[in-house]
Amino acid sequence: MQYYSQREDRIVCLLCRHYCTLSEGQIGMCHVEKNRNGILECLVYAHPAAVHIDPIEKKPLYHFLPQTTSFSIGTVGCNLRCPFCQNWQISQCDDIDTTLTLLPSDAAMLAKQRGCSSISYTYNEPAIWYPYAKDIGIEAKKQALYNIFVSSGYESAEVSEDLGSWLDAINIDLKCFNPEYYKKVLKASLEGVKETLKNMIHQGIWVEVTTLVIPDQNDTEEELREIAKFIAHELGCHVPWHISAFHPDYKMNQTNPTPITTMQKAYKYGKEAGLYYVYLGNISVPNQTRCPECDTLLIEREGYRVTQFNLNDGHCPQCDRTIEGVWK
Repeated sequence: MQYYSQREDRIVCLLCRHYCTLSEGQIGMCHVEKNRNGILECLVYAHPAAVHIDPIEKKPLYHFLPQTTSFSIGTVGCNLRCPFCQNWQISQCDDIDTTLTLLPSDAAMLAKQRGCSSISYTYNEPAIWYPYAKDIGIEAKKQALYNIFVSSGYESAEVSEDLGSWLDAINIDLKCFNPEYYKKVLKASLEGVKETLKNMIHQGIWVEVTTLVIPDQNDTEEELREIAKFIAHELGCHVPWHISAFHPDYKMNQTNPTPITTMQKAYKYGKEAGLYYVYLGNISVPNQTRCPECDTLLIEREGYRVTQFNLNDGHCPQCDRTIEGVWK
């Protein structure tokens, strides 16, 4: 795809839904895309800020290649301004370390050599460094590796469509269900995120959704029920919902952690909405995947470790129901 368009003497960045209009020398709100001589330049191309090997369960993805590792990579910068960001040291940073260079082909080769099954574009918003991510993704396919986004879901319509050509799975943060909170606090659009989610489903990309539940921000019964209902009715009852507990960080150090009772209520709302798979994250409880048909325990996890795995080639061993996901 073309990553920018011309508008008289300026260019329009087409990577996220902000569609920043950039004059010569201007950098977008993401801190990493610049108009240089009338061309959109990705300032972090080949310059990652974080590279790790993670269990796939950490993304979190529970229905995609369980018990495998993912080569995880991120850069500095972000197109949102979440005051609770737990990776704020890189996401809200514009200090690009150009001394570290990792070319796309080298990233894919390194992932393969380290025994990873996938590459995850994560830690900060991958849409803002999409030219680099896609080039890695193309190289990953040559190595028979899967590609994964961990995203805020604020990709542009153009990038959303383009992802269908190379992305295999995505976990999208649905941060709340309040349009004003998205606009005023996060500097994004709820409708834009909902559109991205629906587009990913439409393209056949495996989707899981995460909501960080924050006291006095998005933890009312009404809002949590609305999120669960949206996932069930507009994405599908099979889409896993990860309900994640908040811990004080960044600009919200004075906010209390999410009570376990709130997490349990959110879980109940998800199940009452008809969701087959609801999980609680950032708290010390086992996460179980059970068959929606006969309630057989299929997978149990403690933290990022799978302690039981009872699937039979993607099917329930008791009733033979197909369990939604990508299992091999």
